[in-house]
Amino acid sequence: MEDREIVDLLTRGEQRGLDELLLRHGPMLRYVVGGVLSDPREREECLSDVTLAVWRRIGTFDPEKGTLAAWLTVVARNRARNRLRDAGRRGRDEELSPALPDPAPGPEEELLRRERAQAIRRAVDQLGRTDRELFHRKYFYLQSTDQMAAELGLTRRGVEGRLRRLRLKLRKELGGEWNG
Repeated sequence: MEDREIVDLLTRGEQRGLDELLLRHGPMLRYVVGGVLSDPREREECLSDVTLAVWRRIGTFDPEKGTLAAWLTVVARNRARNRLRDAGRRGRDEELSPALPDPAPGPEEELLRRERAQAIRRAVDQLGRTDRELFHRKYFYLQSTDQMAAELGLTRRGVEGRLRRLRLKLRKELGGEWNG
């Protein structure tokens, strides 16, 4: 079944659309979530969260902006990262004091963050295909060096060396703004 048909079924609220989505894109979703979360129970719960998010938010998918697979990847990655961050917060039993400053960034900080992100995106777009793939695997999918080496047919040292050169190149290009 084509992605367009799956989206149509999901938009109409038909369960069959979800079944077809999981048949077609389930392995990719597991791959993305598995790169961020190591605990099998957390991965399964996260996949359930992703499925529910897709069911509820399919109306926000815009085929003009990208493919269904790309949209699903972003949803899965964000859900997994949120779950990882929340697990870290649950691990700390800190008492919040009203005297502590608000950790949310102010408007100036948010503008600077967006400008830095755009500069990084432009710099990454200028990289060769292999370096761009390594960058995305390391910093977008949070894959381990061992996993990247195994999947790309490289040695661990080879991946580490390429990542080091990639970081130096980006740091030079971005004027020290990037600390990857």
